[in-house]
Amino acid sequence: MTHTTTDRLAARTPPPGRPVRKDEIELAERGLYVESWLPERRSRRKPLLFVHGFLGGSWVWERYLHHFAARGWEGHALNLRNHYWSQTADPATLDIESYTEDVVAALERLGPNAIAVGHGLGGLLLLKAIERLPVAAYVLLSPELPREVREPARTHLVRDVPDAWGRAELGWETLPERLTREHRDLSISDVVRIQHLLGQKAFESGLARRQVLQGVSVDRMALPDVPRLVIGAGLDVYVPEPSVEVLADWLGAQYEPFGAHSHYGLVLGEQSYLQVAETLRAFLEAHRL
Repeated sequence: MTHTTTDRLAARTPPPGRPVRKDEIELAERGLYVESWLPERRSRRKPLLFVHGFLGGSWVWERYLHHFAARGWEGHALNLRNHYWSQTADPATLDIESYTEDVVAALERLGPNAIAVGHGLGGLLLLKAIERLPVAAYVLLSPELPREVREPARTHLVRDVPDAWGRAELGWETLPERLTREHRDLSISDVVRIQHLLGQKAFESGLARRQVLQGVSVDRMALPDVPRLVIGAGLDVYVPEPSVEVLADWLGAQYEPFGAHSHYGLVLGEQSYLQVAETLRAFLEAHRL
């Protein structure tokens, strides 16, 4: 990537609020960049690790990073390999295992007291990573479903996924006005920003997508017995909310549905993200995390 450290740290100015400082973690051995937003004063609260989904990056979490840093939590948003500011790679060489190793590396850096938060694919990757590593708690937002609770995809849908794919495959290569009708909790400015950051290049791993469609198995007995929260979105066109509730039940997790939220609105909506972030904050405070 051509971005400098200065460019990265100055990419967005946090909105007004309690003072927040920005930092970064580079996991050079894996070519990974972690964007960190920290409270100005050190806190005893446990660190948050945010993991994005398909075609995402740390940009997905910017509102969450500021929201929680302004309230005393340090937040760290991982960029998976070949995403946003992490090292570029051939998408054909990446899969669920390599992405999981990226998450494992970030969790190892933060230590066993981390609280893991994942959106979409990031939720599934977290489940795979915490089969192997302890965490203090975990939160899944409209996560891709593991094999144990998902219907297997039809063969032709799996076969038709290209080796590298982009925003067109998610339905985001269209007019912003149409997208606001399909994702009613997003404003025009939200949609334009998401379209821009999803990018125009096909850079996402087709193999990882095919693996998800075929079903990635999660060993429920290997998962840590810690506080856990699952959040579903009633307007989600990618991971239907009823399926997310089934996953929450399978995990024995607290479940919170947001009927008027879309998949991206859970984390990126200028207005809609706040309800979800506050639900997450209430969960953390209830468990003294």
